[in-house]
Amino acid sequence: MAEGDDQPTVLVVEDERALIELYVRWLEDDYDVLTADGGEAALEQFGDDVDVVLLDRLMPGMSGDEVLEEIRVRESDCKVAMVTAVEPDFDVISMGFDDYLTKPVERGELLETVERLLSRTQFDDIEQELYALSSKQAALRGSKPKEELEENEEFAELQARIDELRTDLDTAMPGMGDDDFVAMVRDIESDDLDEGASNGAGDER
Repeated sequence: MAEGDDQPTVLVVEDERALIELYVRWLEDDYDVLTADGGEAALEQFGDDVDVVLLDRLMPGMSGDEVLEEIRVRESDCKVAMVTAVEPDFDVISMGFDDYLTKPVERGELLETVERLLSRTQFDDIEQELYALSSKQAALRGSKPKEELEENEEFAELQARIDELRTDLDTAMPGMGDDDFVAMVRDIESDDLDEGASNGAGDER
């Protein structure tokens, strides 16, 4: 980020040049945008000044999953959204990302995700964990049939942890029912419940 520039910094990690250029056009008016066309290049660009990483999963050489692991090893407060053509599977439950977008991604969806991730730096640990887990729950609901989710033990544990965090949050801040954070989580849950219902219906063949 240039000296005196108060814009947040977004690092776009994507091996398709056309998508890099597209995302830069969408983001450059509001953010300082860095780009990397692979995992190794991403880690070279990554530093304390990076606020959000938009990270592809499937790339030649170092995968997005490996980049994510390295970012978390560095104990950065940076927020990471996976932006990928890979449909989420149950392995995402243990991954350290903050949001998950499945390509193709629309301009509004990308910009809203970046804005949402930046706003999360204002919340405490309970709220941030709840948001991250709700994002994973929503991604899985949007890609898996309801029956498969109900039979999966990891998904049940994810739901139990979300319920536990919501109880902790209600206890700590009982009057925050209309808080923007809670509203955002509810939006994620309701949007992807609709997607999950559609997905489940489509699998009845």
